[in-house]
Amino acid sequence: MEPLVNQVATVQAPVERGLYFDDFSVGRSWVTPARTITDADLVAFAGISGDFNPLHTDEEFAKQTQFGGRIFHGPGVFAVATGLESRLGIKEGTAIAFLGMTWNLKGPVRIGDTIRVEQRVVELRPSKSKPDRGIVTFDVHVKNQHDEICHDGQWFVMFKRRV
Repeated sequence: MEPLVNQVATVQAPVERGLYFDDFSVGRSWVTPARTITDADLVAFAGISGDFNPLHTDEEFAKQTQFGGRIFHGPGVFAVATGLESRLGIKEGTAIAFLGMTWNLKGPVRIGDTIRVEQRVVELRPSKSKPDRGIVTFDVHVKNQHDEICHDGQWFVMFKRRV
């Protein structure tokens, strides 16, 4: 997947909220606000998911791993990324369904890392059978405070059309 560096305009709050399929264009991009991952995030995700793997919950164990300390759960990073992306408001009242994704864990997210989401529209597919909707494919990168890609992939989202 091609990096989004130097191709993304920072958008803290879009002018429009609740974009329709017809409002998107290939190449349009956004950057979310950032969020720092805390120990409380890790503990809460372990409790919700039931994943108490010592890589996440035991500092002494995790110090002996390739990561040198505890790391945040990969699915937790995805969950936070969806929350950050929702703060853009582009799906408010117009997204019908999150249809799926591809997702790659490129590097660890540690307690204290500050992450943001960069996303770009890469494909638009109007529905042939239901003209009131279409599918938008986004390239998505989760980056840390060092501008390193921690996770990336594609999200497939169905949106309402203006009809």
